[in-house]
Amino acid sequence: MPEKRKHKKKSASNKRPTRKIEKGKTIIEISEMHKWFGSFHVLKDINLSISAGEKIVICGPSGSGKSTLIRCINRLEEHQRGQIFVDGMELTDDLKGIEIVRSEVGMVFQQFNLFPHLTVLENCSLALIWVRNLPKSEAEDMALKYLERVKIPEQANKYPGQLSGGQQQRVAIARSLCMNPKIMLFDEPTSALDPEMIKEVLDVMIELAETGMTMLVVTHEMGFATAVADRVIFMDDGQIIEQNNPTDFFEKPKHQRTKLFLSQILAH
Repeated sequence: MPEKRKHKKKSASNKRPTRKIEKGKTIIEISEMHKWFGSFHVLKDINLSISAGEKIVICGPSGSGKSTLIRCINRLEEHQRGQIFVDGMELTDDLKGIEIVRSEVGMVFQQFNLFPHLTVLENCSLALIWVRNLPKSEAEDMALKYLERVKIPEQANKYPGQLSGGQQQRVAIARSLCMNPKIMLFDEPTSALDPEMIKEVLDVMIELAETGMTMLVVTHEMGFATAVADRVIFMDDGQIIEQNNPTDFFEKPKHQRTKLFLSQILAH
């Protein structure tokens, strides 16, 4: 039963702009959220509200909780206290709710997480066939459309191991977009790439931002933050220390820890 209902909902979402880009509508709401790994208090009293269509860049030193925060948004990590709502649905232990949220939230990781034994086209169409129940030909047409969007349709029949790191990351972005998500989460998408490949991935992300997609990006690429972000959030020691629009964040940081972080990162 739930499968049928879910399938109906999703095939409707395949009509493309089911993405509600009502500016100002809150699409992610996190309140008083805490997360522990054993006795280690990794996220402390996180309060964050994100509107549909907003582009958020999250930065901070290693171990500050940035990746854990965005992994909590699609329940890859479980929070122990507080509340997280995604598009009006609270994330709890309810598996059906988690499934619905995950169907609306795409995620791109530091490692590309592509299946090495499947072609690029198969990697992108797999979830459309198994989760969205689309016929193979329709799934492959849609996968090709998104491979064109990330500018690598000619690689469709190759295997991940035959591609550069930048190309593999663009395949990973296309694979997420195939599911027509309302929100995209990026966890340091360029940190495993050689410098010459970083730009090709950032260019794809900038184009995606221009479509009005809600995006949360954990990155140290401050040029991307300046070009695209509506808001930059600085985290340290599991807390949100400061957040502001990019101009004020970079030019007039308020907190001492933010100033120290920026002096270190902008010096490189």
